[in-house]
Amino acid sequence: VQLQASGGGLVQPGGSLTLSCADSKRTSSNNAVGWFRQAPGKEREFVAAISWRGNPTTYADSVKGRFTISRDIAKNTVYLQMNSLNEEDTAVYYCAVAYGPVAADSPSRYRYWGQGTQVTVSS
Repeated sequence: VQLQASGGGLVQPGGSLTLSCADSKRTSSNNAVGWFRQAPGKEREFVAAISWRGNPTTYADSVKGRFTISRDIAKNTVYLQMNSLNEEDTAVYYCAVAYGPVAADSPSRYRYWGQGTQVTVSS
């Protein structure tokens, strides 16, 4: 599995970004995919996950109503649309492929990890 996360960058508070996670080896088709993030000095935390069929999805409380996870199975890509960003969202964001088909919020449920993409929210 080779996961390529992209779409990070610098954005002002209240702004939006869309992250992409491309699976070039096409091994995530039957598995859930999740997004996690890690801020400096903090542990990696769950953000959102999507099951292999696209439903169900699950979100961390801190991003509910602001972030949306989706997937394009034909493109082997999972997206994270992030709206109403604030400084607390600043982190390196990672995508990961789960062992199974159902979305999960524990890092231990994830088998493959991509490199991170930096998201910085600052005025």
